[in-house]
Amino acid sequence: MKGILFLILTILLFSCQTLPLINSPVSSVNQKALTCPAPFLKEKYRLVHTIETRMAGDTRSTIIGVTLADPSTRSVSCAVMTAEGMTLFEAESEPGVLKVNRALPPFDSVDFAKNMIDDIKLIFFVPEGKLQTKGNFPDGATVCRYSEENGDWIDVIADKSKRTEIKRYSSSGILRRQIRFNKTAGNIYQHIELQANEQFNYSLLMTLIEAQPVKSKLLRTKSSGNTQR
Repeated sequence: MKGILFLILTILLFSCQTLPLINSPVSSVNQKALTCPAPFLKEKYRLVHTIETRMAGDTRSTIIGVTLADPSTRSVSCAVMTAEGMTLFEAESEPGVLKVNRALPPFDSVDFAKNMIDDIKLIFFVPEGKLQTKGNFPDGATVCRYSEENGDWIDVIADKSKRTEIKRYSSSGILRRQIRFNKTAGNIYQHIELQANEQFNYSLLMTLIEAQPVKSKLLRTKSSGNTQR
């Protein structure tokens, strides 16, 4: 009886592990020569995107996102505005500190700011975690897998057509985020699609309006806000 229970638990456990198998290069020389895909920012940029939000395949709203991202310090300043220029949300983040300067409904939920900053870092910054393995998927795509401190897994993937994707999995192997990059304008991607798998799945389609490298310090607003540590 105990053996049967153990077998059932084992099957259930492994059925939750959805991380795809990575085939490592046969030789260590080939493995060292394999270059990880790198769709990330290499310098500080101010980016402006139109953002279409979709649920169940239908476009629900179109907003403007302004992001100041510095990969060297992993600092982020971001704002969400209406097409008319009204600021709905504004926040900034430095390692260990998240400050919300403005948050109007429906952007005032407890987890919204953290999730948004996490998504921005996932899109634009190299993963902080340890490079766990690199190799190829069975279809030939190149992949590098990182293990994050919180137990999550991040796959950075480039297929044979050089299309780049990022996938974030929970510690149990459940896909949480999928990001696709399409077309470049200089060193910046023109189209970014983020698919979020949550209680209510949704997707964001980001289309680049403007991209400017900057040298100034992280932008700060005069409005007051809450600080989370």
